Amino acid sequence: MVGEITREWESMSTTIDSGLSRRSFMKWSGVAGGTVALVATTANLGMPQARSENGDGAADVDATVWSACVVNCGSRCPLRLQVKDGTVVRVLADNTGDDTLWNRQITACVRGRNMRERIYNPDRIKKPLKRVGAKRSDGEFEEISWDEALDIIAEKLRYTYDTYGPEAVYNQYGSGVWNAHIANSGGWGRLFNLLGGHLGYYGNYSYLQISQCTRYFYGSPDEQISNSIEDSIENSKLIVWWGNNPLETRMSGGGVLFTANEAKHAGVRQIVVDPRYSDSAAVLADDWVALRPGTDSALVAGMAHVMISENIHDQEFLDRYCVGFDEDHMPEGAPKNASYRSYIEGKGPDGVEKTPEWAADITGVPADKIRRFARDVATAKPANIVQGWGPQRHANGENQANSIYLLAAMTGNVGIPGGGTGGREGYLWPWTPWLDEGVNPVETVISCYTWTDAIDHGPEMTALANGVQGRDRLETGIKFMVAYGSNMLSSQHGDINRTREILDDETKCEFILGMDNQMCASMEMCDLVLPDTTTAERWDIIPSEYTGDMAYEIMAAKAIEPLYESRPSIEVTYELAKRLGVGDEFAEGKETSEDWARWVQDTAREMTPGLFPTFEELTEMGVFRYTSPDGPTVALKEFRDDPEANPLGTPSGKIEIYSTQLAEMAATWEFPDPVAGDEITPIPAYLMTREGPEEARTNELYPLQCIGHHFKSRTHSTYGNLETLRHAHQQRVWINPKDAAERDIKSDDLVHIYNDRGRIALPAMVTPRIVPGVLSVPQGAWIDLDKDGVDHGGAVNMLTSLRMTPIAKGNGQHTNLVQAEKA
Repeated sequence: MVGEITREWESMSTTIDSGLSRRSFMKWSGVAGGTVALVATTANLGMPQARSENGDGAADVDATVWSACVVNCGSRCPLRLQVKDGTVVRVLADNTGDDTLWNRQITACVRGRNMRERIYNPDRIKKPLKRVGAKRSDGEFEEISWDEALDIIAEKLRYTYDTYGPEAVYNQYGSGVWNAHIANSGGWGRLFNLLGGHLGYYGNYSYLQISQCTRYFYGSPDEQISNSIEDSIENSKLIVWWGNNPLETRMSGGGVLFTANEAKHAGVRQIVVDPRYSDSAAVLADDWVALRPGTDSALVAGMAHVMISENIHDQEFLDRYCVGFDEDHMPEGAPKNASYRSYIEGKGPDGVEKTPEWAADITGVPADKIRRFARDVATAKPANIVQGWGPQRHANGENQANSIYLLAAMTGNVGIPGGGTGGREGYLWPWTPWLDEGVNPVETVISCYTWTDAIDHGPEMTALANGVQGRDRLETGIKFMVAYGSNMLSSQHGDINRTREILDDETKCEFILGMDNQMCASMEMCDLVLPDTTTAERWDIIPSEYTGDMAYEIMAAKAIEPLYESRPSIEVTYELAKRLGVGDEFAEGKETSEDWARWVQDTAREMTPGLFPTFEELTEMGVFRYTSPDGPTVALKEFRDDPEANPLGTPSGKIEIYSTQLAEMAATWEFPDPVAGDEITPIPAYLMTREGPEEARTNELYPLQCIGHHFKSRTHSTYGNLETLRHAHQQRVWINPKDAAERDIKSDDLVHIYNDRGRIALPAMVTPRIVPGVLSVPQGAWIDLDKDGVDHGGAVNMLTSLRMTPIAKGNGQHTNLVQAEKA
């Protein structure tokens, strides 16, 4: 089947060959790169061998140049851009590698294959733009010269540093250029660090909660990855995709789609846990466990009750490797009956036994199904529970994530081949270096989700209440902000209406600089906008990321000259550095994107002698593959083999099901204006939260839960303006037939979804593939506001909240109550 999928993708034409007019395009020419394709084999860790073109593509082009799709889907895919007369005329996928597991073809999905429409899109930013509207949300600009733009930016930066200090400067989180070694940073952090530093952030919107709560369970400073799917293919009896949808989120040949399908072909049983019957559930799953959003911890508790009562949990593993599961293995000073087992058996403070019937009432999963699921997970030896990032993106996301970790520990699957930690699927992290940003002299950092608070009331933010790290409180609010490759200002952040209201107040954040290649809604909220290049118009080195145990790097060569007056960010930040007196320190002899790309490859070769090809070799090869000599990822194997010699980073050195650190945090913790669920528990207990399933039963105004799912048409908001993809994958709200019938809604009816925060209008998709009482809106849509403030783009973040989660101070953006009505 994988071969059929690959051939189908190869045959797709997403090149918009109808002939876009050049209109006012500037005349451009010049092509870099070669047409000879080589492939590196992983058996010998990278010795290249010749491979000829496979015959696809146009024959009369001037050159075929290697490039890449670098957006934040979890994969990075090579593209071959065919260039004629200085124009990209066709986009081809990878033609190196094969259909084998360790040398597989990294075939781009429909998003990357549509790169040509992105390059030549009418939304391209052509020249520097200066705001002339009365307020930012007016989105009114005039074109100015690059010299004027750079002078304004330099002046605003000097003023901000002199008046407020470096903590007032903020480089906004975004993922539109994610994981390109040079463009990922664009040089902004390097520039700010040379000028005195800037306010930093921790975490990211993808997995902020799990990245912070894992340290209390596994002692890891970030998310604890699980075993790789390559390992599961060989060794697992069961894979549980828990809130994980790889066939849509990571659907390239280099992504998890390939390995998940290989596991299916190998006969590994697979179960999907999700409120939505996703494509992964439809294609991979032997069973679908359909639960209400935000109830994962309750489902785990019901399963734990079955395992304990039937004695099918791994008590030996829990005794040796964990603390806090039962009363005999509690840390010193812990209260009586505070263990997880006591919580399950009803001996804890709430006095409620967590039976499958108790869990069924909360989750919507029948008690008998909970029992069967618990037995499946406990008796499949070994099993890899592969947690996605949906469960942790709730108001109680930290407890949800840790509860899924706990399930892996209860079943003794941690640290063994075929098992897993309960985290995301494992992978080989790239061995290539990132752009060196230097050292930030400012130690203060905030959660990446609290930047609107830092603008609105920065000096009121403290360590205890708001998660400020590095000092007790902020000294100033954000006054100068850069949004580079980021659509956080008016798309991906919570509560779009409130966010735009905060940004419209210029007494708070005084200057907002945007840089992008598409005029998205966030760029319209800036004071000055700079035109960035696309990947086709600059040099970069692209690493793989969450692509399993086959790692690779891609050459993204400059295929065409920059369109209009666009410039690569690294060259823009260098020009600013020269104006601000730090040009030599910034460049260190490197002035162009090609100079920096050569530095990346030369440095990679120095770090791992004999492995990576030269810059020129990679330019011809396009893709270089390599694997770890240790074989497939088996997470925490050393800890499992010898926990005394290889302790974890927790205070006990073991897996902490009861965390003394969380217990201490709960005792001193503060939360501004707390609501239901704003609490910290030392065990991963189920928490009833604001706008959760319990409130949905009694809320007459907003009785439906609303989540957002990742979508084949976009990666977050990237590609959200491409008409070809919008027609192929329409923005529609998923609604169960029961809920639709109660509202006289039929498929394709235009409906309004709304709450106190906002209102969106989009067509309905009436389907049993979503659980009753729940709506799901594909996230990342570009907003299209009418005069009444109704968004006809269908952006789910019109409905989501700015409330942060208790531990991580993160984005619980799947916890929302709404109403639906026919328009």
